[in-house]
Amino acid sequence: MKKAITINESDNLGVALTDLQTGATISINGAEVSLKQDIQAKHKFALHDLAIGDEMYMYGLVVGTAKVAILAGQAITVENTAHKATSFTDQATSDFQWAAPDVSRFEQRTFDGYHRADGQVGTDNVWLVFPLVFCENRNILTIKKAFEKALGYEDSNAYNDFASTLVDQYKNGASFDEIKLETAIKAEKKELFENVKVKFITHQAGCGGTREDSDTLCRLLAGYLKNPNVAGATVLSLGCQNAQVSILQSAIADTSGTLTKPLLIFDQQETGKESDLIENAIKDTFKGLIEANKITRQPAPLSKLTIGLECGGSDGFSGISANPALGHVSDMITALGGKAILSEFPELCGVEQELINRTKDPAHAKKFISLMRAYAKSAEDVGSGFDMNPSPGNIKDGLITDAMKSAGAAKKGGTSPVVDVLDYTEYANNNGLSLLCTPGNDVESTTGLVGSGANVVLFTTGLGTPTGNPIAPILKVSSNTKLAEHMPDIIDINAGVVIEGKKTIAEMGEEMLNQIIQIASGQVAAKAVLMNQEDFIPWKRGVSL
Repeated sequence: MKKAITINESDNLGVALTDLQTGATISINGAEVSLKQDIQAKHKFALHDLAIGDEMYMYGLVVGTAKVAILAGQAITVENTAHKATSFTDQATSDFQWAAPDVSRFEQRTFDGYHRADGQVGTDNVWLVFPLVFCENRNILTIKKAFEKALGYEDSNAYNDFASTLVDQYKNGASFDEIKLETAIKAEKKELFENVKVKFITHQAGCGGTREDSDTLCRLLAGYLKNPNVAGATVLSLGCQNAQVSILQSAIADTSGTLTKPLLIFDQQETGKESDLIENAIKDTFKGLIEANKITRQPAPLSKLTIGLECGGSDGFSGISANPALGHVSDMITALGGKAILSEFPELCGVEQELINRTKDPAHAKKFISLMRAYAKSAEDVGSGFDMNPSPGNIKDGLITDAMKSAGAAKKGGTSPVVDVLDYTEYANNNGLSLLCTPGNDVESTTGLVGSGANVVLFTTGLGTPTGNPIAPILKVSSNTKLAEHMPDIIDINAGVVIEGKKTIAEMGEEMLNQIIQIASGQVAAKAVLMNQEDFIPWKRGVSL
């Protein structure tokens, strides 16, 4: 295993693949560097002396400047480094040619999915229940509690059994100190419906904020209704909120044309008694579940996959193992005629020119530039900026500047042409790679990806995050083996073997695609699904990075 690498031959920063000691001599790119201090794994060090103001390069891009003089072999830190990103122009600066990966081994492969009337294919079959306004959250949770018991979901939480076992031991006067979660008595789980699940969303939006936010919420929910993983939906409305039923219906028309799925809407102020509202909603939803359960999995080509590309809790290895492996998957899905969506615009800072050069339609490039500049300005207007994007966890594990973080994060998008640029809540309709404007915040971004049509999401992490989604499986990919071993309950695939030299990026990508096919077919459950991690946070524009 190598001790350190550079990512591009033009880089003047090295990346430590393991902990390095002061005085060690590192051979890298044909040169030898004597380390002036300890360098932790994932962190960077200077390959040459840097004067104040000198630019630092990784991935062949500017990722910062020296705030003080830095000697070759010294660590790159927040104290000696200032954020700086590669600039971009308003048009392409070079011709773009794409060499698609060899996908011959996957061309005849299929997954078993749920076919919808509009031609899309779901990787799951979900009946979705959600409110148009936070005032209805209590009623949503009441319906959820009723269905979980009746449909056989209630015992899915092993902690209930664990607590019950402790109580029984205490009542019997027996010791409970030795009782462990895995030894607690568990009730047999037997779900009523084999082919459909009912999932519930709550949120804090729909009224009281800006009309823009409530309108955006309606467009986001319209995208969830169109998502092929959804079989039908039940909607609760109070009646007087900003997010009116009519606005949702207009958003559905804009997103789907004519919705080909059942949609049940219940208005509390129109109905009257809360008990009548809940009774009607439960009864009609149950009828919908009976019909949705008749839909079964059927083979579908891989071109019916729409993968969302996400990262969260990133570390200094994310950009050289897990993210480029996702990029290879994205390229394979594109070559097979499917769709891939790259989100998190604050984490495309410094790679704009590369993406502009890859954009097929100049109008899409112009839209991308406009969205990036508007987003950057809105962040600055509230006293922030893209330079403040790296979290304490990112910095602790080697991502010192946003440009450094972005250069690695963008690798999730592979190398294929950009076929479309989507603003938040716009739906991905074109085969190939689309860019979607979302914040870098994990849940807000993942929520947006699913609202734009992703029927499975690939989520890389170097530090660990349990993020999930109510209707789409979220497949977690670890950038390093230590994390995969430390948090096995949330990690689906370990890309740390790339760092260890055991697999290439291409081999890791193919392994990942095989796992996606299994999850899309219902043969394997993603760890986030097993943990019942079902996060949903709409984005309030201009607030989040």
